[in-house]
Amino acid sequence: MKTLRNILFLLAAATAALLSAQQSSSSSSSAVIRVELDSAYLLMGKTTPLHVEIVGNLSGDGELLLPDTLWRDVEVADMGTPEISDLGNGRSELRQTITLQAFDSGLYTLPPVLYLQNGNVTESNRLALKVIPADVDSMVTVHDFYDAQKPARHFFDFLPDWMTDYGLWILLALAVIGASLYIYYKWLRKGRIPLMPVKKPTPPYELAMEQLATLKAENLCERGQEKEYYTRLTEILRHYLDTRFGINAMEMTSSQILRALHSNEATRMPQKYMSRVLEIADFVKFAKVRPLPDDNAAAMRSATQFVEDTRPAPEPAPATENPDGNNGTTPESAQPQPKQGTSKNI
Repeated sequence: MKTLRNILFLLAAATAALLSAQQSSSSSSSAVIRVELDSAYLLMGKTTPLHVEIVGNLSGDGELLLPDTLWRDVEVADMGTPEISDLGNGRSELRQTITLQAFDSGLYTLPPVLYLQNGNVTESNRLALKVIPADVDSMVTVHDFYDAQKPARHFFDFLPDWMTDYGLWILLALAVIGASLYIYYKWLRKGRIPLMPVKKPTPPYELAMEQLATLKAENLCERGQEKEYYTRLTEILRHYLDTRFGINAMEMTSSQILRALHSNEATRMPQKYMSRVLEIADFVKFAKVRPLPDDNAAAMRSATQFVEDTRPAPEPAPATENPDGNNGTTPESAQPQPKQGTSKNI
């Protein structure tokens, strides 16, 4: 009997220990959730915070369950960030603020907030919230639709959208185009480069003499190139007439050039030299006549003589002042005086 009694005692002790361990594990894994409001009254359209506090053995997989609408027109406007603090002995505390908002007046009993952890659901306490309607003065705060107003119009309102959107780029492009056209007609068309020093042009007389000397030194006739020789010789004279007297000889025939020389006072006398050159040049270029060496030399002399006879007169040198300040003129006192003598009347 004593042995049976001991066995029954050991079984009872083991059962009690097992139940105690299960209760301890259940209590350690359970959580307590509590909610509260700052005020049980809320003006319609305003917001109020709902404070949630959960204490227990909280794990990372715990989840707070809360619908978007707690009770008809009581809505969740914002979910705050949860804050977890350690209380020791494996227990933690979670605090979170939920912002509520209502758009209809009345008394509402809020449903409990749920916390799900390890398959266990814990409910919070229930709260009541009274939403107070807002006073509306129909004569002050609520107005009818305002009549349509005519806005003020400005200059840019009449322009198309693409012009207002890209107006600055259009002005910049027009400025660049205008500057380019100005530079072209001002300098580039005349063969000049802006902001570059302009080379002083060679006078027509000196240029013609240099070109005639170069042509003479090439000895084209001695190599059988008479046509090229007379072509270049007439081009030198035509260019000289254009730059020296303004006669557009490059676009004229031989007879037109001679008439133009005859009508010009400065070229009327030397016209005979030009006539000789043009006459033999026409024979060579159009009749394919091969002139004699004396004719080639005579054509070069006639061309040179024409340029020499039409050479511009040198500019007079400026008068220099004498030390006595009479500008190079002989003073009246220094001029020879007539001899004094008796005059004989006739």
